[in-house]
Amino acid sequence: MASDLESLLEMGFDKAKAELAVKETTGLQGALEWLEINQDKSFDEILATSAVEAERDSNAEPAALKPGEEAHSLVCNECGKKFRSQAQAEFHASKTQHLDFAESTEEIAPLTEAEKKTRLEELRHKLAEKRAGMSEQDKVDKKRNEEIRRKSTKETQDVKEDLKKKEQLKEAAAKRKEKQDDIDAKARIKAKIESDKEDRRLRAETEKAQREGRGALGVAQAISASTTAGPAESKPASAYTEARLRLQTSAGNVQKTFPVATTLFEVAAVVTQETGTEVQSFTQNFPKKVFDAIDFGATLKELGLVPSALLIVK
Repeated sequence: MASDLESLLEMGFDKAKAELAVKETTGLQGALEWLEINQDKSFDEILATSAVEAERDSNAEPAALKPGEEAHSLVCNECGKKFRSQAQAEFHASKTQHLDFAESTEEIAPLTEAEKKTRLEELRHKLAEKRAGMSEQDKVDKKRNEEIRRKSTKETQDVKEDLKKKEQLKEAAAKRKEKQDDIDAKARIKAKIESDKEDRRLRAETEKAQREGRGALGVAQAISASTTAGPAESKPASAYTEARLRLQTSAGNVQKTFPVATTLFEVAAVVTQETGTEVQSFTQNFPKKVFDAIDFGATLKELGLVPSALLIVK
C-alpha cells in the first residue's frame, strides 16, 4: 500500500508541501485538509506561520479533562465538527475563523480505504478543475496579448504606409514642379529667340527701305506687308479644352479624346479596361519623354499633351 506521502505526490502536490503536510497532521485526510487550506500560500509563508503557531502553542495550557477521562478528539463548539488532532482543529480555525474548541472523549474512527479513495478522487477532481480553469485563463490572456500585439503592429504599419505615401506624393509633386519649371524656362528661351529674330527682321526691312530711298511711310508699309504675309499664329495650347491621344498598345492602336484636366492615371485606367493590359508607363517619341507612375497624378495639360499626342503604352 502506498504511503500518505506517495499518495499526495501521485495527486500532483508539491513535494515540500506534501512532506510538511504529513509531518504536521495525522493521516491522509488531515494532510489533504492541510494542503487544501494552504494551497494559495507559498512554502516560506507556510513555514513562517507554522513557527508562529508553534511558539503560541508552547505557551498555551491544554484544557483540563474530567477525572478518569482521556481526550481522543477535539470538537468545534460553533459548528460541531470533530477533529482527530490539534493540527486539524487549527486548520479548521484558520479556514472558518471559528475559535471556540473543546476536548472530546469521542474517538474518531480512521478513514476506510473506500473513504480514502473517494476523498482522493474528490481532491483530484478539484485540482483538475483548478488547473483547467488556469489553462483556460492562460489561453484567454494569450489571445488578448496576441490581439494587442497585432493591433499595435497594424497601427505601426499604417503609420509607416501613410508616411511613405506622403513622401511619394511630395517627391512626385517636386518632380512635376521641376519638369514644369524646365518647360517654362524652355518656353521663355524660345520666346526670346523669336523676339530677337523678329527684331533683326524689322531692322533688316528698315535698312532695306532706307537704301531704296523710301520714307518712313514706305518702311511702315514694308513691315506691315511682311507681317501680313507671314504664317498665321496657331491657337495656343491653353485655349484647348480637349486632348486627342493616339495610344499604341500590344493589342493595337486606340484613339481617345479626353478633357485636358484628365490625369494620366485615368488614361491608364481606360487603357487597362479596354485592352486588359496593366499600364506601367507611357512613352512619347517627339519630344522624347517617358511618363511613369510618378507622372500619373499630373493632368494632360500639365504634361504638355494638348491638343494631341502619340503615346506608346508599356
